Amino acid sequence: MNIILFGPPGAGKGTQAKLLQDEFNIPHLSTGNIFRSAIKNETPLGVKVKSILDNGELVPDETVVELVADELKKEKYKDGYILDGFPRTVAQAEAFDSFLEENNDSLDAFIYLSVPEEELVKRILSRGEGRSDDTKEKVKTRLEVYRNETKPVMDFYADQNKVQEIDGLGSIEEIFGRIKSALK
Repeated sequence: MNIILFGPPGAGKGTQAKLLQDEFNIPHLSTGNIFRSAIKNETPLGVKVKSILDNGELVPDETVVELVADELKKEKYKDGYILDGFPRTVAQAEAFDSFLEENNDSLDAFIYLSVPEEELVKRILSRGEGRSDDTKEKVKTRLEVYRNETKPVMDFYADQNKVQEIDGLGSIEEIFGRIKSALK
């Protein structure tokens, strides 16, 4: 099963992806985790990505698509995966659809976690990851970038009748229950 978990920063994608990974025994691929690892290890990509993220901006499409495509070619993803944080732009979604087509594969579910903005800001500022862009001003910038550049990805998949909107408020378990119901 190939799943995209989608939503704004702070919607709970990473938390729900871990639960889905355990439930369906398929790997979770988070571009955020790949980037954080590269930043922590100070790889050339990590240094570049850190400066971009420090400005509250998004990593260029071509860098992200290349990273994800290379990762998905690994054996551990042959039976499915959960994508979290990708695709982030329509260009990435189009490139991903091309990748799927070239590899005789398809997307099984596009799960959109819907959460009000006030709750997102509260969640991000309280999660304590220590990211350099976890300030109220930078969070607002990230949410604005999300609205302008990332939310159109949902429209792209809505045109393909693949979007399933899930209420992202409530306990972790309640939200997970809604996602499992949507996947059945």
